Amino acid sequence: MNSNSDLQIAGDILEVQHLLQPPREHPATVAEFVGLARRIAADRARWEPLVRYDATTRWYHRLHAGPGYEVWLLSWVPGQGSGRHDHGPSSGVLTLLEGRLTERTDRGDRTLEPGAQRVFAPGYVHEVVNDSLEPAVSLHVYYPGLTEMPMHAAQCSPATADVVPA
Repeated sequence: MNSNSDLQIAGDILEVQHLLQPPREHPATVAEFVGLARRIAADRARWEPLVRYDATTRWYHRLHAGPGYEVWLLSWVPGQGSGRHDHGPSSGVLTLLEGRLTERTDRGDRTLEPGAQRVFAPGYVHEVVNDSLEPAVSLHVYYPGLTEMPMHAAQCSPATADVVPA
């Protein structure tokens, strides 16, 4: 039986600076994109003054862009929804900032409360609606940036629509 611990064998990794990964300037993993969304959500002073509400259509604003990704801020007045869609080749993180939204998928409905996050891969089909009596605000991170948003009928027959973040 070897009495040496792994630390004694390998040494202290903090003393071997060339083995440490440099901090990334931009997110590159799902966990890092989730973290980015959480940091922005926590920085209310950054996004709250930008929010607008539009009774005729969902309001959206591109809050930030980095290499290959975009961050969008959306508002939803009662009754507004995205329609059933996917995000083409983009993956995403949806974070609810204020209010309540309902996400509808083939697996059923899910109520999203402030702080809730949904992570989705390319081809994920859903509909997001504000079924409540109060406005809602959400944050959306897309990687790569959103270039298409194919719409789907109730039976999932795709049709292409203009790109509007959801």
